[in-house]
Order: sequence, then structure tokens, then C-alpha cells
Amino acid sequence: MMNLEQVIQALDLKVLTEQKPFNEILPTTGYAADLLSCVMTGASRGGLWVTLQAHSNIVAVAALLELSAIIITEGAQPDEATIQKANEQGVVLLSSQQDTYRVVGRLWELGIR
Repeated sequence: MMNLEQVIQALDLKVLTEQKPFNEILPTTGYAADLLSCVMTGASRGGLWVTLQAHSNIVAVAALLELSAIIITEGAQPDEATIQKANEQGVVLLSSQQDTYRVVGRLWELGIR
């Protein structure tokens, strides 16, 4: 099982929030969607969420579901208030220039199902 630090390195992700012991965070699964209602019913605790959404509501959903991290795709960048909210809630925000399809494919190759 890969830890979050290994995922960050393998996908060349940019960490947007405060540093944590990423090597101790073990993503259990992955989920990709942009509709918050789909994420709330489909994502699993401890999972990685892949989305191109970058607004503050993603933080609330991730905190509620206790997700490992959110990977924001296509270079979308949350504003400073969203990053601050994520830090306060303990939510890890990561960024990729790749599109969602490629990020999910790479996660699958790494064994995150």
C-alpha cells in the first residue's frame, strides 16, 4: 500500500496546504467526481478525491468524509481562504497540471483502487 508521500512524488503533485507526516497517511481508495453530491455518496473514508473543483465547499466535504486528500486537477488553484480553511480542518489539498483522466489512470497504475 502506498502512502500519501509516495503518491505526491509519483504524480509530481504540488502540496497547497501545510506539511503533514504524509508518509503516515495511507489512502484507502480513490474517487473522481466534480459534483459534491456524488462525492458525498460515493467517496469512502480515507480515500483520495480527484476533482477540478477548487472552491471552499470541497474542504467541507473532504472533512466530513475524512478523506486522505483532495487532488485538484488541470492546474485549478483554490483561493487563499480555501487553503486556510483546509489547514484549519486538517484537509490536505494537492494540485496537478494533469487532467482528471490522467491523474486517475496513474493512481490506478499505482494500485490505489
